[in-house]
Amino acid sequence: MTRPNDESTLRLAIPKGRMEQGVTRLLADAGIHLTQTVRSYRPHISIPNCEVKILKPQSIVEMLHAGSRDLGFAGADWVAELDGSLVELLDTGLDPVRVVAAAPAALLVDGRLPGRPLVVASEYEHLSRRWIAGRCPQAVFVRSYGATEVFPPEDADLIIDNTATGSTLAANSLQIVDELMRSSTRLYANPRALEQPARRRAIDDLVLLVRSVLEARLRVMVEVNVAPERLDAVLAVLPCMRQPTVSQLAGGAGFAVKAAVPRADLPAVIPRLKAQGGEDVVVTRLAQIVP
Repeated sequence: MTRPNDESTLRLAIPKGRMEQGVTRLLADAGIHLTQTVRSYRPHISIPNCEVKILKPQSIVEMLHAGSRDLGFAGADWVAELDGSLVELLDTGLDPVRVVAAAPAALLVDGRLPGRPLVVASEYEHLSRRWIAGRCPQAVFVRSYGATEVFPPEDADLIIDNTATGSTLAANSLQIVDELMRSSTRLYANPRALEQPARRRAIDDLVLLVRSVLEARLRVMVEVNVAPERLDAVLAVLPCMRQPTVSQLAGGAGFAVKAAVPRADLPAVIPRLKAQGGEDVVVTRLAQIVP
């Protein structure tokens, strides 16, 4: 049930715990700052007509679904688990994890699960039951409340859990046997909030700012000087968003070329620029890119 609230106030939820730092920094890089107050779960936010509450990621999904929050950052895994009717606005790429099924190597037969009835432990009940229905119809589900990896082999045959690197699973002698989904921190909205003009404008503005930071994190500004006769050769190897900026150097000695280049392309781009006659190459970090 949606709680009454001023339609001009955007109600934002930020995840508590390991996801909080990444989201807070993302907002700060977008010029949106949170200031702790006496009520630590309700920080002040630097944009007008917006209130913030810090909640556990699972609670954010529930509150967005209920309508008491308009907008919130949460993991895609918990949206899938709780089957929230939410609108995904953007994927921050933060906190990437895989939700996997893992079992002790001793349980596996030629790398596969045995055909006998199994006990599956997980915090993800609905994801687990759907997986069980498709893979192990005779399996029994057992709910865990954290530290799921310690259940096998005494208290469960296998687990379904999230993993970032797989190191915790390996430390507990567990081997991944299946991947259910991939997850990351994403920004979700209650669909009814998007139908209200004032809230929709506020949501669109916030998404624009956050997306500009995410885009900037993927690119750097590359500046290079080049002689007139080598300009076309340099432009041919310089990737950019649309067209590079070209300006003449003082005294007509050549040109300065500037472009926002994908960060991942730098190891290949810089040697190519030098090979084509580029000089004085400067690489600068970007704060925000708004197309």
